[in-house]
Amino acid sequence: MHRLIDNELKGLKSELVQMAKLVQMSIDCATTALQERDLEKTRETQQIEAKINQSHILVDAECVRILALQQPLATDLRFIVSAIKINTDLERMGDQAVNISHNAERYIGGAELKPLVDLPLMFNEVRWMVSEALEAFIGQSVSMAREVLSRDDRVDALKNKIFSDVIGHLKDEPSQMEQGLSLILIARNLERIGDHSTNIAEDVIFTATGQDIRHAARSKGLI
Repeated sequence: MHRLIDNELKGLKSELVQMAKLVQMSIDCATTALQERDLEKTRETQQIEAKINQSHILVDAECVRILALQQPLATDLRFIVSAIKINTDLERMGDQAVNISHNAERYIGGAELKPLVDLPLMFNEVRWMVSEALEAFIGQSVSMAREVLSRDDRVDALKNKIFSDVIGHLKDEPSQMEQGLSLILIARNLERIGDHSTNIAEDVIFTATGQDIRHAARSKGLI
């Protein structure tokens, strides 16, 4: 039987997907700005953020409206609760992309510290996590969501390697402290985007199964 709330939830999902696409564009612009030393891309990232913020407000308002008017139960309610949380994670990803653009702007304003090797790898890992988390949400795929969770360790390892390499370089070249700090902050920004992707994956699992795994130990085999 077709229900009115089905249309409401379909529209809500569509709005979140459009917001997620803006977030992906924002991350791509910010990372391209650093890799290609393109100041215009940093400004484009900041322009996209305004659209992400508008979507954030719109989605929150839609969730409240559906809760007030439709009185959803069980799975529908879990979906709306997850949508509210995913909306926040997407907005914060946009914030982190802007942070990357600011740090990239500072970095490309000076001489290159060292060839970028691990940061592009980290970009690719994080972008994959964002894309896969979105696909998991669209398809309500628990298996895809768990794959996102399994990739978080790779991002953490790359961040740690970047930190170690930059600090090692600065011991020999302390005059490049500002450049080194910019790269460390970018790695930290990327790690936070990865964390938000895992949050979305956890919300997909919660919506599909009712299982809250946010603080589950890996040793228990829950993620």
